[in-house]
Amino acid sequence: MGYKVAVVGATGAVGHEMLTTLAERNFPADEVVALASERSAGQQVSYGEDTVLKVQNLETFDFKGTDIALFSPGAKISAVHAPRAGKAGAIVIDNTSQFRMDPDVPLIVPEVNPQAIAGYTKRNIIANPNCSTIQMVVALKPLHDRFKIKRVVVSTYQSVSGGGKEAMDELFNQTRAVYVNDTINKEVFTKQIAFNVIPHIDIFMDDGSTKEEWKMRVETKKILDPSIEVFATCVRVPVFIGHAEAVTIETEKPIDENEARAILQKAPGVTVVDHRANEGYVTPQESAGEDAVYISRIRKDPTVKNGLGFWCVSDNLRKGAALNAIQIAETLIATHLRKAA
Repeated sequence: MGYKVAVVGATGAVGHEMLTTLAERNFPADEVVALASERSAGQQVSYGEDTVLKVQNLETFDFKGTDIALFSPGAKISAVHAPRAGKAGAIVIDNTSQFRMDPDVPLIVPEVNPQAIAGYTKRNIIANPNCSTIQMVVALKPLHDRFKIKRVVVSTYQSVSGGGKEAMDELFNQTRAVYVNDTINKEVFTKQIAFNVIPHIDIFMDDGSTKEEWKMRVETKKILDPSIEVFATCVRVPVFIGHAEAVTIETEKPIDENEARAILQKAPGVTVVDHRANEGYVTPQESAGEDAVYISRIRKDPTVKNGLGFWCVSDNLRKGAALNAIQIAETLIATHLRKAA
């Protein structure tokens, strides 16, 4: 006996990836429902290679009888409809920022803190972390278990798909405009993104950080360890899919680069590609469409007593969003929602 699954925000980039990933992983769903705003109702979306779903109106949808609802419609919409779905009995896995720091909502990366899923019963909501946080903590977890991380300094190189379809369109249109000497229009980004990098993601906060940088700090503390200090600089780059991060850690225990490499090679969800030669590392372009968090450029940081640096790359639409949400659902089924055959 399978589950009834609703995908909210089914017409967006992450919603599309959720439907694709559900089908690819043979998720045990007897019924999958695609939901979006009223203006998208009636559209068709693909579920796997052979199935087309008609999009239904989220506003009028009754979640009663739905087992799992995968949300990615934007924080304001989740704020309204995720609690409604939870009260109707569905367990919501929300990909927006709306509930991540709610103390009654677990924030989950299955390779890192699967035990925390049990907290979903307070509100019937589980939060999916920020895409840049997810890939980083997957890499940090095994190193923290062995060496106890004190401090993380990270610079991100985040693709435009993190800003949604409109951001991807803006990169495409600006790139084309550069080549044909047309006007560069800015609607999504604060500055030209084509052939540029922008050290600004989300709003600025009082301390000079952006909210994206704040998210990486507070989410890492909630998921992994509240004692870890994180300093992030988040940068948008003219790449369509795939986030990269240059990560430096400082640990309490002496850290050896060869032991760290061996630990990462065995870590769940991690693939190490680390050859000190041309092409001996992974780039965002190569991570697109892949599930793994790729680690390269592992090396000792000699500027601190116990320091290590590495390069971390992952597909932000998959592991950074859709895949992580579906892995949460799979963990939930395995530990809390087993149905009788």
